[in-house]
Amino acid sequence: MATSLISSTQAESRWQAVRQWLRAFRPAQLRVDGRERLRAAFGALLGIGITAAVCHTAGLGTQALWIVAPMGASAVLIFAVPASPLAQPWAVVGGNTLSALVGIACANWIAPVDLAAGVAVGLAIALMFSLRCLHPPGGASALMMVLGGVTDPHVALAPVLVNTLLMVSVGIIWNSATGRRYPHAQAPGPAATRSATENDLDAVLAHYNQVLDVPRDDLLALLGHTRLAGYQRMLANTPCSDIMSRDVVTVGFGTPLQEAWALLRQKHIKALPVVDRAGRIAGIVTLADFLKAADLDLHEGFDARLKNLIRWTRTVNSSKPDVVGQIMTRRVRVARSDRALVDLVPLFGSTGHHHIPIVDEAQRLVGIMTQSDLVAAVFKAEQDGASDSAP
Repeated sequence: MATSLISSTQAESRWQAVRQWLRAFRPAQLRVDGRERLRAAFGALLGIGITAAVCHTAGLGTQALWIVAPMGASAVLIFAVPASPLAQPWAVVGGNTLSALVGIACANWIAPVDLAAGVAVGLAIALMFSLRCLHPPGGASALMMVLGGVTDPHVALAPVLVNTLLMVSVGIIWNSATGRRYPHAQAPGPAATRSATENDLDAVLAHYNQVLDVPRDDLLALLGHTRLAGYQRMLANTPCSDIMSRDVVTVGFGTPLQEAWALLRQKHIKALPVVDRAGRIAGIVTLADFLKAADLDLHEGFDARLKNLIRWTRTVNSSKPDVVGQIMTRRVRVARSDRALVDLVPLFGSTGHHHIPIVDEAQRLVGIMTQSDLVAAVFKAEQDGASDSAP
């Protein structure tokens, strides 16, 4: 019985592995709309049409060969994925032309066509890697020269080079006119000016050690947009009650300034909510309130004035404040505990708030939100996202 159960489990595991392997053959969804598809298709139509018409009219190449077949593949890259490193002008021009020369050389020097074809494509890839002009249609250019028995090196200039230059020119005009940057800069900036994220990405790409059909700056942009979308989703779906500090130190209207000052120092905090007997917010007293009451603008003798401020006045008639209610800020921005964090970000970012008291439905104080709480929540969300995406 146990042996049968083990065999069944192993069979199920193998079937799961087969299903996962078969799933790899499923084509990926292209996340572009119909407008982008039409833009790419019409651009390729213009590129091939103009190139063929110009070269045919000018009588380039032979009667049957005024435009080479690899131009069709180049058109896909130039007009459908203009940001790709494989579609940039130097990659297109160098990849097609140099590979054609390699194919012509192999057609001249290697007799067996089968061997010449393999050597031509292999050498073309190695050369394109070395000269930083990797372009998939370049392999087709090399193969085409061998299979066509082309031995004249001038064919690499006309029609191959001329075809390529015309195609790239149309690509520059069409992509720029339709809002696509082409050429698309590929080189990273100097190491001294790069951010930590850029250096991390470069390290990951070096470890990955494979050619990606996505430019580095687009990867950085996608990474930034993805992270921002994650932050926005987290902030929109997280209520204040989830991350607020619940152990709130409070004072009352009549709390002596000396006691309030001691609480700020002992608890290492910068603000004390002032509550009434029902636990509702009456105000807030901050370090700024103490400094303002002690005449911060007058630098001389500031320490003595601060000590004098928080010292209890023993006389009956005194203009000096003695309790929190006399120096607190009465207009306090509060937030409900069920309010989404995304609503509080503008308060922290643009209005200068550092502490926002959190209240319940009855307006009673239940917590306080600080900039540190918000940063900690965002950091936790990023760590959770990183652990979820880890293999």
